[in-house]
Amino acid sequence: MAAMASMMMKAPAALNCGAVKRNSVGHISRLPNSSLQVKCMAAKDPKETSSTKGVSPSSSTKVSTKFGDLFAFSGPAPEIINGRAAMLGFVSAIAVEVASGRDLLSQLNSGGLSWFALTAGLMTVGTLVPLFNGMSRESTSQPIFSSTAEMWNGRFAMLGLLALAFTEYVKGGPLV
Repeated sequence: MAAMASMMMKAPAALNCGAVKRNSVGHISRLPNSSLQVKCMAAKDPKETSSTKGVSPSSSTKVSTKFGDLFAFSGPAPEIINGRAAMLGFVSAIAVEVASGRDLLSQLNSGGLSWFALTAGLMTVGTLVPLFNGMSRESTSQPIFSSTAEMWNGRFAMLGLLALAFTEYVKGGPLV
């Protein structure tokens, strides 16, 4: 018994965890005729190469590529697409308003909606291609252009676009 305990201290991977009886938890096993418990440790992943060692888990993980998972309420696609569309809409609405003096409603009525829909559609396809290939948002995140900054900028652009529309409605004309 003491020899077995010392062997476990020196080389826990030497025990064959598959040969012992597993309990209801599945990862704690009892050796036959003993009160000693052994925790089975998973072996190293054979797919792990030297190029993935030392890489943070968020940058090497892949997200699900199922349509339902990507477009779920908590999935990555809705917030990325809506945030990017709001950033595009807010910046273009302010730029056109400054350049021409037309408010948001007149911009939409004079052909702005079709241009926005076309641009947003292309941007949506460009957003979905990496997601359907299994890339996570965090895998392309850089120190300055981080995925968290994009998320917050998109949220503020959504609020800004609503505030612009509400302010122009209350004011009765363009903001600028």
